[in-house]
Amino acid sequence: MLNIFARASVSRATDPVGAWLVRLGLTPNAMTLVGTAGAVAASLWLFSTGRLLAGSLAVTAFVLFDLIDGSMARALGGGTRFGAVLDASCDRIADGALFSALAWYLFTIADHPVLAAAALSNIVLSQVVSYVKARAEASGLAADGGLVERAERLIIILFGAGLAGIDVPYALDVALWLLTAGSVVTVVQRLLAVRRSAGAAG
Repeated sequence: MLNIFARASVSRATDPVGAWLVRLGLTPNAMTLVGTAGAVAASLWLFSTGRLLAGSLAVTAFVLFDLIDGSMARALGGGTRFGAVLDASCDRIADGALFSALAWYLFTIADHPVLAAAALSNIVLSQVVSYVKARAEASGLAADGGLVERAERLIIILFGAGLAGIDVPYALDVALWLLTAGSVVTVVQRLLAVRRSAGAAG
């Protein structure tokens, strides 16, 4: 949802940075890999050990690399098909590491198996939300939009984890259950969009 409304504003802010990095000789794919490696390392190191505020800040910083690589691709005249696949694959890896680390923390340190199950369910749901769109596009159909796309997912979970890191009661609980419900709705929305697209295509 935010991708639709905020993309132009974000691009105006990040495109000059992307163009500058390209002039330095960096590539969009390198930026994608660095951002993913940083997000995975921060998640596994900080979230899994209960340092939720530090983890939220660190992962947020590395997530910004995901905005910059697109700006760098535009500065080069457009991205490549390999770059698009790499970017999508790295997004799935980073999301999986984030929720896995939170699940580990909830199982081992917080001793909250029910909430850990919610974190694990979001690993699956985040993958399915993305898979429905990818599979639809591979079939020549459309499955754009939905209530909770990756931007919303990251905002909700990182904000909730950050608040939990400063001892705001139930912040992580609310974030995980809200995200679970929103992701289920998004899967349904995308499947319905595919059905409409298939019907329109005859």
